[in-house]
Amino acid sequence: MDFQQHGYRATKPRARASPPIGGPLLFDDTSSGPPPMDNQNYYSSGYNMADASAGGQDPGAGSLFADPMASAAMMYGSTLANQGKDIVNKEINRFMSVNKLKYFFAVDTKYVMKKLLLLMFPYTHQDWEVRYHRDTPLIPRHDVNAPDLYIPTMAFITYILLAGMALGIQKRFSPEVLGLCASTALVWIVIEVLVMLLCLYLLTVHTDLSMFDLVAYSGYKYVGMIFTVLCGLLFGSDGYFVALAWSSCALMFFIVRSLKMKIMSSFSADSMSAKPQFRMYITLASAAFQPIIIYWLTAHLDVCGLIFNIGSVGIVFCRSVVENCHKIQTSF
Repeated sequence: MDFQQHGYRATKPRARASPPIGGPLLFDDTSSGPPPMDNQNYYSSGYNMADASAGGQDPGAGSLFADPMASAAMMYGSTLANQGKDIVNKEINRFMSVNKLKYFFAVDTKYVMKKLLLLMFPYTHQDWEVRYHRDTPLIPRHDVNAPDLYIPTMAFITYILLAGMALGIQKRFSPEVLGLCASTALVWIVIEVLVMLLCLYLLTVHTDLSMFDLVAYSGYKYVGMIFTVLCGLLFGSDGYFVALAWSSCALMFFIVRSLKMKIMSSFSADSMSAKPQFRMYITLASAAFQPIIIYWLTAHLDVCGLIFNIGSVGIVFCRSVVENCHKIQTSF
């Protein structure tokens, strides 16, 4: 076929020159054909994912951790975090030691039973001294004279529940009234502890009594309050006032004997502190204040009149049961 007649110019195909032997190959030769295909008819790329994952991590990530500036920044950040944690723990321990708080909750069932009997019948107890082991007081489960916070906490919760039940029987229950009752009881504890600390400071009484000790001794009054409210619910006004007198006298005796061992025992070792009569006045004033708080926190519940309401409810219930039984008999 003659291409020149139609204006075409025939050219010969030129042979591709092979790269020089031993020379570097600057670019891949892709003009000779498509890249090889795998068994699933997909073109294989030049980057092998299996080889990249076999190393365990991306080379860029490894270079990040290998950078000395990044390592120094991470170490500086961890140091700042540890310092902040130490500062927070130091401030918390400054106002409330967690280890010391655990000491006041180290109780068992045997200790709780003995302590409740001691609070209600303290007159037969002879040894009131707190025992020590290597200048450290024994935990409450090993010494019945040691103060604890478990009984005051549980007694406070029980008192709030009992007050709610008494208010419910009188149809005066509401969340606001119950919250007011709980906050009032808590505020009285705070005021009593603050006044005690202020008196000890103004009279320069150096003693080993801590804030937790004062909270524990002030919180034992809730045991007597529970006993007083229960007796008022069951036996009326006579039972209420008899229980109030008994629990008040028992608590006063307990406070005097316990605080006397704490406050008066350090007088011989400290001659620059307050006189012994001032120490005795603090102890007696703290004990005499307990019956006032017990009456103030239980009188507003009006438990003296609840016995008549409970009795009337019982009479109405028995009458309804009898009437229903009579109707059933007549129907047959």
